[in-house]
Amino acid sequence: MQALTARRAPPALLMALALLGPCGSRAADTPAALPAPELTEDWTPVRVVTPGPTPGAAPSDAIVLFDGQDLSAWQSANGGPPLWKLDQGELLLVPKTGDLHSKAVFGDAQIHLEFRFPEVPAHITGQQRSNSGLFIQGLYELQILDSYGSSTYSNGQLGAVYKQHAPLVNPARPPLQWQSYDIVFTAPRFDAAGKLLAPARMTVLLNGVLVQNNVELKGPTVYRGQPVYAAHGPGPLVLQDHGNEGIRFRNIWIRPLSAR
Repeated sequence: MQALTARRAPPALLMALALLGPCGSRAADTPAALPAPELTEDWTPVRVVTPGPTPGAAPSDAIVLFDGQDLSAWQSANGGPPLWKLDQGELLLVPKTGDLHSKAVFGDAQIHLEFRFPEVPAHITGQQRSNSGLFIQGLYELQILDSYGSSTYSNGQLGAVYKQHAPLVNPARPPLQWQSYDIVFTAPRFDAAGKLLAPARMTVLLNGVLVQNNVELKGPTVYRGQPVYAAHGPGPLVLQDHGNEGIRFRNIWIRPLSAR
């Protein structure tokens, strides 16, 4: 006759039996065995912010940099008046006039802006196809480029942290359609001697689709070579003049975020 081997109950079953009282009730569920629920409740008041009335509209605590009324929040790179145009409530890039800088400077921030590309001839491709850029703190570029059906290097297309991180996907819309960026930017941290303590990070949604997921930035944007950090403080938002005409912007706002 074959010897019987003892069968052991599964660990999960043994744990459940250990928690049961003599009548099958869970001893750990009795009031005497559990802490009061109030011990894990946080009643610290949360600051109230009124959201915008429509998707993409500025919330009540945002600093509005462009709402179609004027360019008073912007200046040229040399500190002079902006040379881009206000056209039918939209901000029109004027080629060869230089970048546009916000007068205010920022650190950690939530940023929203909308942009539209013109139609261009089919033979214009790659980096020449409606090229601009958003430089956060004037240093870290999020590419603005017509990448709908156009080929270029992946870490230089729309949705890329330029020359550092290609977008996860390409949700670009065709020219003449408005597109949007929603960005959460965490500025780098430096100690008193200028040593990097924590690199900058960025999360980006392009047209509502996640394209950068809390990526770590290697340093300020450079066209050639590798980026290198140097200590700096808050900086402006900069819209790039790359020499291409017909690029339009609207609904630009920013929410400064408290330091981590």
